[in-house]
Amino acid sequence: MRYIDIHSHLNFPGKYEDDWEEVIERLRETETSTIVVGTDLLTSKKAVEIAEKYENIYACIGVHPVDDPNKTFNEKEFEDILGPKVVAVGECGLDFFHVDKEKDFNRQKKLFLDQIYFALNHDRPLMIHSRDAYLDLLEILEPLKVEHGDKLRGDIHFYAGDLETAKRFWNIGFTTSFTGVITFTRDYDEIIKNAPIEMIQAETDAPFVSPLPYRGKRNEPSYVVEVVKKIAEIRGEDLEMVEKALISNAKRLFSLV
Repeated sequence: MRYIDIHSHLNFPGKYEDDWEEVIERLRETETSTIVVGTDLLTSKKAVEIAEKYENIYACIGVHPVDDPNKTFNEKEFEDILGPKVVAVGECGLDFFHVDKEKDFNRQKKLFLDQIYFALNHDRPLMIHSRDAYLDLLEILEPLKVEHGDKLRGDIHFYAGDLETAKRFWNIGFTTSFTGVITFTRDYDEIIKNAPIEMIQAETDAPFVSPLPYRGKRNEPSYVVEVVKKIAEIRGEDLEMVEKALISNAKRLFSLV
């Protein structure tokens, strides 16, 4: 593996069926691995199915905080699909961009805590989704970090906060991952420049937010190379060094072999 896209949705229906084999072949050609992320039980099962079929694809299982407010996290159902290719729990977290925080906070917090304790019990990192909720997340995670130490770990997917907030996540052992958005906006440059290299991850969030030069088209995991290139450019560091560091970061956090 030369690149690892730590967050993709190859499991989303209607996105890759027409050219599935070509998408998989581009992964091979670019020496790219990916973690396919579930957002509910059905897409989590599909993520596991894909991961079990392909050598360099892994799965993340969980329930998204707002995709369907009627969905809960049934521990037994998720234990049933928790195999060796499942390397993380999520995407879980908090999202107050789409809903009223005052009305939905308690539901989302319980859903998040259910998945945190599932991850702790099964020694998996968390894949965290957050919109308009970074400080709320930290209020939950920081005390739990004191209680559980290194067992509590994970990645803040599609990080879009400021540098000071990022430092608080790094201080409790959570990496921050960046998508193709960094190839066409400078909003993330300060964070990427100032991050310890060991606390950065690269992702696509495919099929969304394609990087340049694919902007406006469907995204796919092999395009993570463009994210890695941009990280190296923003940091002013050697591309090969950054490639190796990001591979090491992903392997360490997700216990990839």
